[in-house]
Amino acid sequence: MKAINTSSYGGPEVLTFSELPDPKVAPDSVLVRVKAAGVNPVDWKIVAGYLDGIMDTHFPLVPGWDVAGVVEAVGADAEEYEVGDEVIGYVRKDAVQHGTFAELVAAPVRTLAPKPASLSWQQAAGLPLAGLTAYQSIERVAVRAGEVVLVHAAAGGVGSLGVQIAVARGARVIGTAGERNHDFLRSLGAEPVTYGDGLADRVRALAPEGVDAALDFVGGGAVDVSQEVLKDRSRVVSIADGEVGAKGGHMVWVRPDSAGLAALGALADAGKLTVPIDAVFPLAEAAEAFRLSMAGRARGKIVLEV
Repeated sequence: MKAINTSSYGGPEVLTFSELPDPKVAPDSVLVRVKAAGVNPVDWKIVAGYLDGIMDTHFPLVPGWDVAGVVEAVGADAEEYEVGDEVIGYVRKDAVQHGTFAELVAAPVRTLAPKPASLSWQQAAGLPLAGLTAYQSIERVAVRAGEVVLVHAAAGGVGSLGVQIAVARGARVIGTAGERNHDFLRSLGAEPVTYGDGLADRVRALAPEGVDAALDFVGGGAVDVSQEVLKDRSRVVSIADGEVGAKGGHMVWVRPDSAGLAALGALADAGKLTVPIDAVFPLAEAAEAFRLSMAGRARGKIVLEV
């Protein structure tokens, strides 16, 4: 198979597009013919070596954890799927090596769910990691109908999905973003506020009694600002602030979850969730996709088309 891979840590320049052996398929896994793969900030951070202290990495390394594709072969104990099934997956394994930026990926069934019929291949590939991150964050702080939720980086890949999931639960959503993305947030059902100095005051102007829950998808002091406006300081979750636990909040490191993926798919097929796409690159141009992700200004998801 052809795959994006690297034999050393580094920046986008270390990525190559070349032939590698087809993956082996374990009994609890299926072989997926990849149609598209989502690009997430964690992908270039892995290639840069930033996760070396917490995850075993083996070279040659194929990056990528998001996938949408078609089942091509089924392991001996993978009865959930048949050849020809269309699936999505957050294919994070215990060690980093055999990722989704390839023509084929072996995916444990615990990482997969049926592809939502209403989403394109590109949209479906952008859903798993970002969607599960948002979904599990919302679950962690138990967002309920009628509550006010503050979402930081609301126009990004995770944030735009978090806004939609919270709105689908009946919450009122206030989302932070630059002014160029305010109309975009309104289209998702959020009330936009500009991030930066004075954010707490701008949030209080919209919610004088405070907010019920806060989702930090950006870091950089968002937890501290959130706790200035939260009714209950413990109802903040972060994917970016390693000190959030010490501050009384919650950290989320997204986990593979078939049931969660299926719930996201059901929201999509009910017309309550879509996946905004910022850019689509051919697989061979993964380095350019990394550079766009590293710039931190994507509106929605970046996807590789295989």
